[in-house]
Amino acid sequence: MADMTIAEPDMAGKTGPGGLLNFDALRSARMRNTPYNYFVAEGALSAGEAADVRRDYPAINKPGYLPLSRLEASGEFKRLMDDLNSPELAQVLTDKFGVDFTEKPRMITVRRLSQLSDGPIHNDSKSKILTMLTYLNAEWDGTGAGCIRVLNGPKDFEDFTEEVPPLAGYVFAFLRDDHSWHGHLPFEGERYVVQTTFLTSQEELDRKEKRGGLQYFLKKLNPFQ
Repeated sequence: MADMTIAEPDMAGKTGPGGLLNFDALRSARMRNTPYNYFVAEGALSAGEAADVRRDYPAINKPGYLPLSRLEASGEFKRLMDDLNSPELAQVLTDKFGVDFTEKPRMITVRRLSQLSDGPIHNDSKSKILTMLTYLNAEWDGTGAGCIRVLNGPKDFEDFTEEVPPLAGYVFAFLRDDHSWHGHLPFEGERYVVQTTFLTSQEELDRKEKRGGLQYFLKKLNPFQ
């Protein structure tokens, strides 16, 4: 199980347009290839930087991921989004995984709240090539709830290779394949995380943006659903 403390990075590697994400932390993260290709980075943000991002977070009052395109981005939150949208991130991930992401469309989705039904064991759709999760939480309780697990199969949460705490500075990135099972034990409450996904085509991006926008619109119409 990963350490439940937050790594404090130095200022090197903050070379993206937002100047917030430490790309050197991603570059130096050890690649794993069992049960699938992934890495876990620490120190991508400091505790103080993550606190500033949370302070400037969009006003999200419903569980689930919402598309960045439907949200207001400002302040330190926008700085992080600029880094996650940057060509530099695509190049770093290209170098890490040996897959060219530099011309692939990407979608950023944002979460503040989790509900107990979130995080069941699943594999991503084939329209996703790579998913990267950037965590922003100040502390976690150490029980394993809400901590994503790299699973060896589709049936058992206890059959896992690694568990990643959703603490500030942690980044989990993986290539989608037929064995990239993952999920987390049920958790309810604040769980700040930003998901960056590289997709197979612009058509898939447009479809997912449209679907995410509709869900956002329905939640705005009925915030009590």
